Amino acid sequence: MTHWVSDLEKLLPAGTRRDLSDAYITEPRGQWSGSAGAVLAPRSVDEVSQILRFANARGIPVVPFGGGTGLVGGQTLPGGTPIVLSLERMRAIRAVYPAENVLVAEAGAVLADVQKAAVEADRLFPLSLASEGSARIGGLLSTNAGGVNVLRYGNARDLTLGIEAVLPDGQVIHGLKRLRKDNTGYDLRQLLIGSEGTLGVITAASLKLFPQPAASGAALLAVPDPAAALDLLALALARGGVSAFELISGQGLRFLVEASLPIRIPLDPVPDWSVLIDIGLGPGGDPADWFNALFAEAMEAGLSKDGVVALSEAQRTELWAVRESIPLANRAIGAVVSNDISLPLSEIPVFLEDCKARLRAMSDVRINAFGHLGDGNLHYNLFPAPGRSKSDYAHLSEALREIVTDEVVRRDGSFSAEHGIGRLKVGELERYGDSGKLSAMRAIKTSIDPMGIMNPGAVLR
Repeated sequence: MTHWVSDLEKLLPAGTRRDLSDAYITEPRGQWSGSAGAVLAPRSVDEVSQILRFANARGIPVVPFGGGTGLVGGQTLPGGTPIVLSLERMRAIRAVYPAENVLVAEAGAVLADVQKAAVEADRLFPLSLASEGSARIGGLLSTNAGGVNVLRYGNARDLTLGIEAVLPDGQVIHGLKRLRKDNTGYDLRQLLIGSEGTLGVITAASLKLFPQPAASGAALLAVPDPAAALDLLALALARGGVSAFELISGQGLRFLVEASLPIRIPLDPVPDWSVLIDIGLGPGGDPADWFNALFAEAMEAGLSKDGVVALSEAQRTELWAVRESIPLANRAIGAVVSNDISLPLSEIPVFLEDCKARLRAMSDVRINAFGHLGDGNLHYNLFPAPGRSKSDYAHLSEALREIVTDEVVRRDGSFSAEHGIGRLKVGELERYGDSGKLSAMRAIKTSIDPMGIMNPGAVLR
């Protein structure tokens, strides 16, 4: 190992190699830890090309590394001595084209910095998620990240016009076009987005920008059940301007108290179900009027009897703090099983009832279902009963996970909505994945990465 590291260092500028630390080989929840023969942080696409060409010639595994925020083990390789290829030094905003609504960013750019650059150009980059202060563009694209604004703006792939990437043999794809229409053969951009670093390394991207809303607002409304939440969603969408529509369970709100988080819950008593609605309106739009009209419709239809509307940006931030603190409370309590699922909207109410019944027949776990109802993506997590610990359920965890996945798949849903497959869900992909799709995926992997150096073991075993 020492020999190849020394040879590789001679090819690269001083400062490319980084000291090995746990940050590069451990995922945030501590479920996966890996190892590394060398951690390299190139500063240009040419240096990435040199590294991959070197690794490919010698059959050395390469694990691309962005912000390290992934939750399915895609950024860690247990065993072996791979090259951990960190994009942390490739973080430039290369160009902004306000008139075209385009921004070009390197893969190591932190999402919050991209959002800021868009704002400085009086534009909006709408990808938004809890880890935006540390997640990097390359990782977000490689996992096709979603977040809270998918309902209005789409996933990461929908926000990408072009990419620059390096293939396993060192070839560079110069695809940073700013075009909305380009039918010149296979769309390699879409192939590499969502591939989780198994086909190459994304080094830069041309991203879509949007006009800044003239007025924004939010409201938290109690609803009797998830079916009513879906009816309310339809009313809200008919009014236009909806950016996010989040479902929140009463269990999630009670967890905020149990975890002693300094978050004020604005609804009393705590409802079994509520929705957080965020809107962005054009010139002349009044968020207060918009929500008052929606609430009147909801009251008349029996969909809501209680709620609170943010009357200032500070109040809007407070409402979002309720939703964004739920994962922190979950972490403090400790999930037995965490699931990132998506379902056809009409299937969600019956799924929640049927899945709960099956789980409760096996165990006394508490269920916290919450997330992006507008696009059908729920975080469906199971927790110990009061007075019990996560370890008490170790012998049941796989059976509980299987129940959830079975209920999702039989309703034409997905067991990986926005976090990817990584290493955590490889077995589930093999069990539940379409055989034709898996065969095509393996053929693509073999063709583009015949030496199998790119993130081995992620997505495909």
